[in-house]
Amino acid sequence: MSGRTREQFGFRSVLAVCAHPDDESFGLGAVISTFGELGIETSLLCFTHGEASTLGTITDDLAHRRADELEAAAAGLGIRTLRLLSHPDGHLSEIGIAELSAEVEAAAAAGSIDCLLVFDESGITGHPDHQRATEAARSAAARLDLPVLAWTLPTTVTEVLNVEFGTGFVGREPSEIDLTIQVDRRLQDEAIRHHATQSGDNPVLRRRLALQGSTESLIWLSVAYSPGY
Repeated sequence: MSGRTREQFGFRSVLAVCAHPDDESFGLGAVISTFGELGIETSLLCFTHGEASTLGTITDDLAHRRADELEAAAAGLGIRTLRLLSHPDGHLSEIGIAELSAEVEAAAAAGSIDCLLVFDESGITGHPDHQRATEAARSAAARLDLPVLAWTLPTTVTEVLNVEFGTGFVGREPSEIDLTIQVDRRLQDEAIRHHATQSGDNPVLRRRLALQGSTESLIWLSVAYSPGY
């Protein structure tokens, strides 16, 4: 299904669950801004400060810098509330799933959430932190009886990236994709610029967005009710 109508989704308030500052912009940004256009509110739970990684020239006090970047990017995307936790970047898989999922449940309860938004279970790039964040969200959703909608990439995009950059992106075949929506990337582009420690030298990101054009792909990892698609 293509296009973008609220009836496609069937919910009013979504909680995005991410591992790192910038995931909400680099990955989910255009989906979140589209939700805003449709009158769907988004809250964000981010598990780490992203202190273990920088692609820019700034390396001092990285945890605080990335927290500031996240706050600015989230505001630009229209995210209603932001919860930034302090689990160690790169080590989410070492945190018990019960602890992480309880934090997702608490954030969902605080926001009257009726859907969770995550990265595909592969983590898109294969990053273990991405995978763990999605695992925690799915565990919480099972107890809360909530649907889980995942951002994914088609194999037509991931295969090009992996050949050109030697990356490990994991995509979905067209038959596996539930929704293909049209997006406007202007707010996402602005949010990406707020993440200066990550976007200053990131040709893979620029190439991915060019390959995606004005579409985003989504799949239902679990559906607690019929969303109308």
